[in-house]
Amino acid sequence: MLIEIRKKALTIESVYSDGGPAVETPLLSAVAYAVVKNPFAGKYEPNLIDFMKALRSVGLDLATQLAQTLGKDAVEAYGKAAIVGVNGEAEHGAVWHEAGGWAMREVLGNPKAMVPASQVTASAGFRLIMPLHYIHASYVRSHFNSIEVGAVDSPRPDELLFALGMATGGRLHSRLGGLLKEEVSAHDGQR
Repeated sequence: MLIEIRKKALTIESVYSDGGPAVETPLLSAVAYAVVKNPFAGKYEPNLIDFMKALRSVGLDLATQLAQTLGKDAVEAYGKAAIVGVNGEAEHGAVWHEAGGWAMREVLGNPKAMVPASQVTASAGFRLIMPLHYIHASYVRSHFNSIEVGAVDSPRPDELLFALGMATGGRLHSRLGGLLKEEVSAHDGQR
């Protein structure tokens, strides 16, 4: 199945302080997205598997771009998001769960933690908050974070915006306890 991409973008955020003392090395968070034509906009399609599989190439491209931008070994947090144009349905965005999640795991050496996600059906210009968390264990509280996703002109009614996000660490001034990344021991993606 051919994936028609109208545009792609990459944004990087560098945070030096979040109310506490400035840090020497900023927290880097980045989002890469692709706006693609929704081949099923306005109609019901019972089989979305081929579309989901074809989107793996888009996921691999975005994940590779993020890992190269931030440095693969520096990535500690990840997430994914989808904005479905108003002529689509939620399931059209849900195809990104497998395609985007698989791609990030493939590029980052197969971390075990689930990839958190958000999705919505909305008009062009909608801003969605993508959750991020630690790549090796879902319960590392310091890495529960988020980053904004969206584009002024996207998605158009018959489009989908698929996004991946990565970050080089957790919240800058995390001090709320919980499981620390240094304490991760089970290597099952949970604790």
